Amino acid sequence: MAKNIFQKVTFPTTPERLYNLYLSAKEHGAATGGDVRIEKKVGSAFKAFGGMLSGKILHLIPGRMIVQTWRSAKFYKSDPDSILILSFSKARGGAQLELSHLQVPNQDYVGVKTGWPAYYWKPWAQYLKKK
Repeated sequence: MAKNIFQKVTFPTTPERLYNLYLSAKEHGAATGGDVRIEKKVGSAFKAFGGMLSGKILHLIPGRMIVQTWRSAKFYKSDPDSILILSFSKARGGAQLELSHLQVPNQDYVGVKTGWPAYYWKPWAQYLKKK
């Protein structure tokens, strides 16, 4: 049975900056250390970490929300794509990112849950300190 992941993290920046960081192939890749293909366009494909992650942009609210399909190389072919919702808002000390990652298959649940902080939140915090 698939599971859902919910995480909140605050960064010392603006919601718009976080939104743009995720949707810029250049910055997304620089922040995470992996090759990224992404566009600020509904319907565009998403690939990260050499194709280990993939999906498609479903909905965008500039500076506020990103909704996309998402799957990792550990999903079985029979597994449907999961849905990733990233919401950005102002918060004390900067900007809050709320992640809702829905319908993550059991075999990848722990990896995805621990992967967000390890491969995104910590590297983003370091990247934003430099900029």
